[in-house]
Amino acid sequence: MATLPNPLPKLATDPTGAALGLRLPPGRLLDATHEGESHEPLLWLADQQAVPGAWAALAPARRTGLLPVVLDAGGRHGDPRMWELTPDAMSYPGDHDADEVLADLWEEYAAGETEQEWPGLADTPAVAGALSADDPEAVATDIADSLLDSGGLLEGPRLALVPARRSADVPAAIGWTGPVNHEGDTARLCAVLRSWEDRFGIRVVALGFDHLLVSVAFAPTTAAEAEAVAAEHFAFCPDNILQSGDSTVRAYAEKRLLNQPAWHFWWD
Repeated sequence: MATLPNPLPKLATDPTGAALGLRLPPGRLLDATHEGESHEPLLWLADQQAVPGAWAALAPARRTGLLPVVLDAGGRHGDPRMWELTPDAMSYPGDHDADEVLADLWEEYAAGETEQEWPGLADTPAVAGALSADDPEAVATDIADSLLDSGGLLEGPRLALVPARRSADVPAAIGWTGPVNHEGDTARLCAVLRSWEDRFGIRVVALGFDHLLVSVAFAPTTAAEAEAVAAEHFAFCPDNILQSGDSTVRAYAEKRLLNQPAWHFWWD
């Protein structure tokens, strides 16, 4: 995958990030991949469990090219050193077209579950035009705080910083393989996340071994908008619908997408 200059090596001798204008809490650099040690650190991971407010405290890191994400470092899968990360196997998200990726996945996975042909990408919700450019970051902060306050979804949540061009690229940047049973090149799914950034103001807030949570600034506000987005979700992560208890795409759209500020995905 094509990468930006990585500022993380500077933290090896400057663990608080003072030279980068940061004040980081105690943490460590991780370079463990499925193939061995990476030639550069993949991410910085805080030592202590994250609490509400921790996401906002890392906001200054964005200007250095480091983007925040909450990692699920507890449970049976352990921290990212145990996740079989494969950054060298990832392509570049910008080389893929979101509509083509979803059409391919729809044909492979969703076509057997529905007679509907791939409907194409959903339109940007009308509400997006009424909100400021800062809203996606504010919503991401709110969702991160809510996630860390509730403590239900993540076991041992810890804040991390990842060198990436945009939030949508974070999974591919670390070589995350959570969706490997659905799509082997996570960068293709990141191309879809980029499109969702543009249309729905999403930000990648949390990653676990096999699940992903994004904040949504411009959520669908009508049933028609939600159903159009649900078709994309069906292609992106069929397990969300097939194993969720929601019997139809329409039921999934109404229950999990309509006016919802976060989307969660899990791959079996």
